[in-house]
Amino acid sequence: MNISVFDLFKIGIGPSSSHTVGPMYAAKQFLFNCMEQFPLTKIYSVKIELFGSLALTGKGHGSDTAILLGLEGEEPASVEPEQIPNRLKRIRKNRTLCLMNEHKIYFEEEKSFIFKYEDLLPHHSNGMRFTVFDDDSTKLREENFYSVGGGFILNTEEIQNDNEDFGAQIPFPFRTCKELFEHCTKTGMTCRELMWINEQTWRSESDIWAGLLEIWGVMQECTQRGMSSTETHLPGGLNVRRRAPELYKELVDNPETSPAEMMDWVSLFAMAVNEENAAGGRIVTAPTNGGGGVIPAVMHYCHRFRSEFNED
Repeated sequence: MNISVFDLFKIGIGPSSSHTVGPMYAAKQFLFNCMEQFPLTKIYSVKIELFGSLALTGKGHGSDTAILLGLEGEEPASVEPEQIPNRLKRIRKNRTLCLMNEHKIYFEEEKSFIFKYEDLLPHHSNGMRFTVFDDDSTKLREENFYSVGGGFILNTEEIQNDNEDFGAQIPFPFRTCKELFEHCTKTGMTCRELMWINEQTWRSESDIWAGLLEIWGVMQECTQRGMSSTETHLPGGLNVRRRAPELYKELVDNPETSPAEMMDWVSLFAMAVNEENAAGGRIVTAPTNGGGGVIPAVMHYCHRFRSEFNED
């Protein structure tokens, strides 16, 4: 399993790693693939098709928004959530997309963004297809992508090959927890020590530390935003109240030292992250957006209440 910790713990935006983060990566990757064949200036129009569950939940999970931003060159880790509404207004008002922030094309979303609710692509329910045309309506490139979970994407070729040969070879390869523990038994190393060695396949020790601290910083900021939000309801039209700010105030105003209160704090931190995710805020896939509250919650509790907690 040649997967980095920075693949599992990706900085992105809510509300879904499969339906938001993955599609944004796919849209940008498609244009990178196009640029290997021809200059962006050859592209006159683009068509996007979503299939199956990706189509059925696409509007609610912001798949359409993510793809438009990805085509404009944005990435989940760097896009500013606060600027997204204005970006969408500009795209829809002017009916233009600026591909990779370089090449403007006419874009009529109602005709060019198609939700195929009843159709499926062959390999996965979260399928999407990108097609670009020149000014004579000649197809320049068409490519299918699949968002397979946790923000990971595969194109047709990769998914057919089971992604076996992807990436560099690591010192201690494994495909199951059993194989990972067998490496630990043979070497006498802990999982943490073994994974640290594997991670150095891709990065220096200093870069690993810097990247991990950046992820931890995003987790902290996400938790704090969720607890201190002044918004009373989550977006989406279902009138769901934000609960984390009220629970935070209650715990601060009525401090206790019981085990039950410890769990209240952990629950608060997880809830804060989950509500920020639902609101489309900055979040870390851990290892998904939907399950991204647990690890930050435990770490945030240790950081706040356990004196022995440190960066290591």
